[in-house]
Amino acid sequence: QVQLVESGGGLVQPGGSLRLSCAASGFTLDSYAIGWFRQAPGKEREGVSCISSSDDNTDYAVSVKGRFTISKDNTKNTVYLQMNSLKPEDTAVYYCATSSWCMEIFTGEYDYWGLGTQVTVSS
Repeated sequence: QVQLVESGGGLVQPGGSLRLSCAASGFTLDSYAIGWFRQAPGKEREGVSCISSSDDNTDYAVSVKGRFTISKDNTKNTVYLQMNSLKPEDTAVYYCATSSWCMEIFTGEYDYWGLGTQVTVSS
């Protein structure tokens, strides 16, 4: 019954911001690490960010450090990705995913993932 539903994607100009949300059901956010990966057309999947289930430790891809912030609300069972200073190269489908430990978001070892939400950064 695990389900992840992403929302918040859209079209934004370079330098703009978006806030992605991932509503989780069938489990609680204190049982899995959770994060985001993205995939652009013709490119490999790329881990973006993750947050630990235990201590809220976070990790980010080098390409997004200082611009993106991951957070979660355990009460709402929702994880967020605040994306600031967006660049055209951030254009991709963004997926929310769970993993056993945070770093697996970057190695593609997901347990569950959603259908994704499109983020397009263009002027």
